[in-house]
Amino acid sequence: GNLNKKKWLHMKNLIVGCGISGATMARLLADQGEQVVIIDSKNHIAGNIYDYYSDGICVHKYGTHIFHTSNKDVWDFISRFCQWYPYQHRVRGLIDGQIVPIPFNLNSLHALFPASIANKIEQKLLDNFGMNVKVPILELRKKDDKDLQFLAQYIYEKIFLEYTLKQWGQTPDEIDPSVSGRVPVYISRDDRYFQDKYQGIPIGGYTVMIKNMLNHKNITVKLKTPFSKNMKYDRLFWTGSIDEFFDYRYGQLPYRSERFEFITFPYSRFQDVAVVNYPCNYDFTRIGEYKHFLNDQSDKTIVSYEYPEAFENGKNDRYYPIANDMNTELYHRYLSLAKDMPNVYFFGRLGDYKYYDMDKAVARCLELIKGIK
Repeated sequence: GNLNKKKWLHMKNLIVGCGISGATMARLLADQGEQVVIIDSKNHIAGNIYDYYSDGICVHKYGTHIFHTSNKDVWDFISRFCQWYPYQHRVRGLIDGQIVPIPFNLNSLHALFPASIANKIEQKLLDNFGMNVKVPILELRKKDDKDLQFLAQYIYEKIFLEYTLKQWGQTPDEIDPSVSGRVPVYISRDDRYFQDKYQGIPIGGYTVMIKNMLNHKNITVKLKTPFSKNMKYDRLFWTGSIDEFFDYRYGQLPYRSERFEFITFPYSRFQDVAVVNYPCNYDFTRIGEYKHFLNDQSDKTIVSYEYPEAFENGKNDRYYPIANDMNTELYHRYLSLAKDMPNVYFFGRLGDYKYYDMDKAVARCLELIKGIK
């Protein structure tokens, strides 16, 4: 909507960032009768979950996004703004020349090893841990059993090691050992990537969902509008990077970024599932094929090759906060500056310097609004 001068001079609630965190907060405030202005420097709503149609296919501009949650409050809130296509996410990985389920499960085991070895290892996994259990490879390593130790080492090398080098640009020595230890073996035949109760893709895409969320008489949206320090507001809700808000006083918080190469192929299918990981081959980490999400019908297909890279301010976007002690400490220094600003709220992936799945971002807003008078 258009802002008259008066409103622009002084806003009751200003939200910076029109992704899922900002849009959720805007709607929660608007539903309580509050006037909200939400701005974004991009030329579109929906932030990193923005999608658009091309050749009849709903394409996610910033890489594949799958909504999944076990939180009924979050599901019920989002369900007000969309119908769901009941999509269950399955990921495959190219391991030793075979395309197998990721996370590594019993189906992966049998696809990669001769029957005699697979059966023996499967029996040991069941005897030690039971069925339908996710076991971190750290647990396998601890067992005094050479077959289970072999499996742990195999998964570490084939699935974790080189993928991590590409994804984070660091050797596993530099990465917190707790991260590699958490890589699971799923003792199950369940090929789904997530086991959450609620999973799906909004029919029509995420942009439509966010548009519905922002469609309220109390919400004014301004795109291509960066935040400026002379904007006047009673309360500010900031989903941008917290270090940027404080003009990088203590230095920049590090992030990893991604570069996507989109390719349209003149045939109807490229791969069997939406996402295939390439841990040990090529410079890209994975390939996403978008028509799988909503079962879009087209005689073409659109895929994206995903290349992780370092975040450079002004050159690319922030995607993944890099979790380590030094960065956490730096974030807390910024957070302590925020404590002196009672009417400024920092949240979202960049505001909290924390990796959030979409449902966690929404849950954070549902929690945050409770403390706001």
